[in-house]
Amino acid sequence: MRRPIMPLNDLLATVKQHPGIQQKTAIQTAGRILAQGFACCDYPNGDDAAVIKTASGYELLATEGFMPQFVHTDPWFAGWCGLMVNISDIAAMGGSAVAVVNSIWGKRDDRSRQVLQGMVDASHVFRVPIVGGHTNLAGEQTQLAVSILGRANRILSSFTARAGQQLVVAIDLRGEYRQPFLNWNAATTAPPERLRGDLSLLPYIAENNLATAAKDISQAGILGTCVMLLESSGVGASIRLQDIPKPAAVEWQDWLCSFPSFGYILATDSVKLPALLKLFADRDISAAHIGNISHDKTFKVSHGGRTEIFWNIGSEVLTGMSARMNLNEKIC
Repeated sequence: MRRPIMPLNDLLATVKQHPGIQQKTAIQTAGRILAQGFACCDYPNGDDAAVIKTASGYELLATEGFMPQFVHTDPWFAGWCGLMVNISDIAAMGGSAVAVVNSIWGKRDDRSRQVLQGMVDASHVFRVPIVGGHTNLAGEQTQLAVSILGRANRILSSFTARAGQQLVVAIDLRGEYRQPFLNWNAATTAPPERLRGDLSLLPYIAENNLATAAKDISQAGILGTCVMLLESSGVGASIRLQDIPKPAAVEWQDWLCSFPSFGYILATDSVKLPALLKLFADRDISAAHIGNISHDKTFKVSHGGRTEIFWNIGSEVLTGMSARMNLNEKIC
């Protein structure tokens, strides 16, 4: 049975308390301490991947750790996601994946074997090799972390959205939830060549300057990921809820808290908007212009004739990885 449609203010209040958003506040603590570490480059921390400039372009480094409950409940898919979400992070930066390494702790049991098999299966589908890692099969709980190396010729960053630009959401809706979590899976049953082709859109977008900023939709969901991008760039936005691509049978409360296997938030100039949307449409990926980026450091959501503030970028801190924090840093 479908739940009654919530008033907009109640919907946004519920989504704001989603654990996927609230857990992002932990980045504040890590950021404050690690900011004291040895600086290696001119690119700020807080993007989907770290950026290291080289003579021929950019190297990208990213890592993901997985909730023990997820690994315990769906070990094969956790292993698959070990590659998929890292590859998505590299793509969000305008890059292509090169290789991954993993760390797995667990027992000598079927669950650990399923985690490893999921990684192997994803490695073949995405054509990204697993080149090393750390293994401990004398643990009490199955745990997984995966790191990735990527390369890019031009960078898409969370720090380069500008007031006056347009906000775009692109999501592959050709999937279904993989229960019991709000993970929208449009990957494991898709043709491998289609998955690889879809991911190749992001480097193409970067290299052809069709967007200046991008972020992979994370466990923070669509709105939480928007907040992270806006916070990093030091801007606000106004969006239209009804324009966000959504499966018809899924309720907004669930969809706004969902983690899609292919989902990106992008910032682009008005003149580039038609070409950007066409690029996704040509591959049957649902993409839409959902709103505008503004100097006003509030994130507003409109629906049904009402407008509510979801997040005050100027006064509420989510990750703390903001334009203010990185004022003296150089962004590509």
